Amino acid sequence: MFKKIAIFGLIFVLFFSLAGCATSTTNFNQSQNEVQNATVKSEDGLLKVHFIDVGQGDSIFIESPGGKTMLIDAGVPEMGKKVVDYIKSLGVTKIDILVGTYPHEDHIGGMDRVIESFEIGKFYMPKVTTNTRTFEYVLNAAKNKGLKIDVAKAGVTLDLGHSVSAEMIAPNSSKYDDLNEYSAVIKLVYKNTSFLFTGDAGAESEREMIEKGYDLKSDVLKVGHHGSSTSTTASFLDDVSPKYAVISCGKGNDYGHPHSSTLKKLKNRNIPVYRTDECGTIVASSDGQNISFNVKPGDYTPGQKN
Repeated sequence: MFKKIAIFGLIFVLFFSLAGCATSTTNFNQSQNEVQNATVKSEDGLLKVHFIDVGQGDSIFIESPGGKTMLIDAGVPEMGKKVVDYIKSLGVTKIDILVGTYPHEDHIGGMDRVIESFEIGKFYMPKVTTNTRTFEYVLNAAKNKGLKIDVAKAGVTLDLGHSVSAEMIAPNSSKYDDLNEYSAVIKLVYKNTSFLFTGDAGAESEREMIEKGYDLKSDVLKVGHHGSSTSTTASFLDDVSPKYAVISCGKGNDYGHPHSSTLKKLKNRNIPVYRTDECGTIVASSDGQNISFNVKPGDYTPGQKN
């Protein structure tokens, strides 16, 4: 086992050294063809953020007004095809920026398939290894494509074109006891609107971001760790002060996500919650001044375990 970890670690280092809800226009119950139904066509001047319904996992696809694209995570392995098909349905052939927020199966599980299916510009993951086949598959896919892996860490800027700025504001440390804390956190700003994508970052990472003095205030918060009680501390939520919250989680998941304590904080602050377990794929569109959604907000009912 330790030999396998060492091998994965060596491969990874070599890579781095080399480099209640209803839709606005459709019914609440989405069919197997929801990939097509939830797709919103690109329009000039709009930033589109697609929170793809991958069940218990994360996958966020971003289209900038200038045509540049970014994918943050790709769900579990079984969702790889759905992610690929969804992005292809938008007419996309190249992903300019690919980010694996951290090496858990529900975030990078479908990433090998994404790498194999698209031209990739830049690829980022935090510099941490895990002893899983999923992680190995991603490394092999990148290697087979000659794709360099850049380190995802605070201070990295991401080029999404004119009028859009994106920067990683976590992780801020190189060593954590909890793998979740390595999650890449990205703040994206388009003119007068902003989004914060948090991966599975927990209380420790949130505290570091506050202490570092980052401007956390954002219009849309992708709630950390699928709405788990381990994330979204009161102090962090108050600093972000979002107008909207999005939670990506699976219906009847084994963890009871989203947790009641997280939903209570959001409800007490009158923050509307959009949930993939209730709404399916969620598309937020920004014209630089206002943000609209393709679905109506969900409710504050905690997740129920299977």
